[in-house]
Amino acid sequence: MKKSNFVALVLGTISGVLFALGMCMALLPEWNAFTQGIVFGAVGIVLGLVTVFVWRKMEKKPSIKLSGKNIVAIIVGVAGALILGVGMCLCLVWESFVVGTIVGLAGIVMLLSLIPIIKGLK
Repeated sequence: MKKSNFVALVLGTISGVLFALGMCMALLPEWNAFTQGIVFGAVGIVLGLVTVFVWRKMEKKPSIKLSGKNIVAIIVGVAGALILGVGMCLCLVWESFVVGTIVGLAGIVMLLSLIPIIKGLK
């Protein structure tokens, strides 16, 4: 394993854990840690962005250029993740399993549509 991939693996794991823990802290009222959860989640997001830049620098890749295609991919990815999360909340929190499953599957389909958006069809 290359050093750049190992660094990205470690930083990505730490940022993912911080983000997930922060969201649990913020969204579970039993924990009584909303403000601390927002801070942890924000630190996780920032560390995730830093991971991308560090990995690209170590791989000697050019900086990311924002084009229309990249912006559409970002919007579809964020919307798909949010819709998947809403479906999970419908199932797990509000116990609306049928609607939650349908909404969650719609989010998964949106996330799967990122493959042809980014890579294209051949």
